[in-house]
Amino acid sequence: MIFAALCRHAVLPALGLLLALAAPAQAHGPTPQKAEAKAAVAAAPDAVWKIAGDFAGIGAWHPMVKAVKAKGGNAAGAERVLVLEKGEITDGLDDVDTAQRSLSWRLNTENVEAMPVSFYTITLSVSDAGGGKSEVVMAGRFYRGDTSNFPPDELNDEAAVAAMTAFFEAGVNGLKAKAEGK
Repeated sequence: MIFAALCRHAVLPALGLLLALAAPAQAHGPTPQKAEAKAAVAAAPDAVWKIAGDFAGIGAWHPMVKAVKAKGGNAAGAERVLVLEKGEITDGLDDVDTAQRSLSWRLNTENVEAMPVSFYTITLSVSDAGGGKSEVVMAGRFYRGDTSNFPPDELNDEAAVAAMTAFFEAGVNGLKAKAEGK
């Protein structure tokens, strides 16, 4: 009887402590978000790829990119610093597939004031749409700028999706304009 009473009194506080410690472990962190933009381009895929396939050349067609500082060319591991309106971010080139007209890169150095994300991977592809036309797709997966459980509005999922969507749309439309000579 005395042993049972001691166990009951010792087990209940221990169980409460265990539940209290387990609660933060069950808290949900950020989930990856996605965005994509497409544009139909009235130019042959090879002509569009000649513009889009240069990792360091994004500043020539993306209106949100004010300047680019790049090193490493188009080889995996190349880096570029994009100067945006509110600061700089650094990208690292992961893959260039010239046969598939596809370029993939990731965020190496974040700057949540320039872009409210903590990490991203982006793929830009140019495909044949027939009749001498192309389709350009810019798509990515990313995490919001503040990965805590309660991010401020300017660094939450919605802000990240809005910023990346705007970046992708400006990019495909800028590439379209450049390739079409507008």
